[in-house]
Amino acid sequence: MPKPMTKQSPPPAPTKAQPIHEIRLGSVKAAIWENRSEHGTRFNVTLVRLYKDEDQWKSSDSFGRDDLLLLAKVADQVHSWICNQFQA
Repeated sequence: MPKPMTKQSPPPAPTKAQPIHEIRLGSVKAAIWENRSEHGTRFNVTLVRLYKDEDQWKSSDSFGRDDLLLLAKVADQVHSWICNQFQA
């Protein structure tokens, strides 16, 4: 006797990768991503400027003159965090 047809659940949606660490100063935020390979762990960084458009928060990868000092400070903190990961 043939098996009755059953309704299958859709496959679970793939989980979106999350950064391993984030650093934020004011409107500038860095997300640190971990990438493992046979050659070891490497870290990549994305930097964004956060701003509010009406009632919604948005991000941009464009920085103005007044953002540059914060951008440099965030980049310095990211560098220190990554270096500490290799020492731990």
